[in-house]
Amino acid sequence: MKPLSIQPIPYQGSKRALAPRICSLFPKKVGTLYEPFAGSAAVTLFAAAHDLADEFVIGDCYGPLIELWKLIIDSPSEVSERYAEVWHAQFDAGLSHFKDVRSQYNENSDPVLLLYLIARCVKNAVRFNKEGKFTQSADKRRTGMKPDRLTRTVHAVSRLLKGRTTTFHGDFLGCVGGSSSNDLVYMDPPYYGTTYGADKRYASGLERERLVDGLHHLDAESIPYILSYDGQLGDKVYGEPLPSTVNADRLAIHAGRSSQATISGKFAETIESLYIARSLNALNADIYRLKPTQQRLFA
Repeated sequence: MKPLSIQPIPYQGSKRALAPRICSLFPKKVGTLYEPFAGSAAVTLFAAAHDLADEFVIGDCYGPLIELWKLIIDSPSEVSERYAEVWHAQFDAGLSHFKDVRSQYNENSDPVLLLYLIARCVKNAVRFNKEGKFTQSADKRRTGMKPDRLTRTVHAVSRLLKGRTTTFHGDFLGCVGGSSSNDLVYMDPPYYGTTYGADKRYASGLERERLVDGLHHLDAESIPYILSYDGQLGDKVYGEPLPSTVNADRLAIHAGRSSQATISGKFAETIESLYIARSLNALNADIYRLKPTQQRLFA
């Protein structure tokens, strides 16, 4: 199956291209799919479009993003109309427009302004400072997603998710608190390489110890999960493998050429680690009858 074409929040790092491969690991029947580090919710959107789960929970610790998802699902016309106003204003205001919108967003956290900033910033690569303020600059080579396309997209997503999706703002363990062995948790948390150091791509990071503790909790409750986490960019490896106390198998998934490397004028292949809970393996036994050498490359 091909990646889904509808993507209302087009930021760098989205799992849109990988969603078909990730979703191929789903059990045949999922009650509720939880995505507690939702971002653009690419896996949720793909799963919903292919009826891979009955219900969905979109969660994130970044409040304005969850407010944006609420608007997209429940009030797509409001999103499209307000986005169009902001988008068209850039042609009259000139170069100062993006900075003005960014300053306004950093003051009031308006979710529609966040959508415009993501769509208009350099390579859709969001950046925040240590105070959580949006800092990325405008991409001078393009004007962002056009309003007519945005309108079609948000209305399509609303039709897909409305009535069977719950949104959640807060910690990832709080988000999955109602999950059971009949559900599935897909996690795409901030990676080690983007949580520490100067390359801060998210409003808040995630301590490795906190993630491991959360996985131990899911293991203890026999809640199936799939985790995208760290990996390799060219010759550079981000993060050590998760400890053996985590009851999951590790695969490597080819993610293609790195967008961040492209920005820097370089070529680097991205390989991401994909951890699959062994409670899920039992449901999908045929998929996981792999030799260790086969598990290294999930193309």
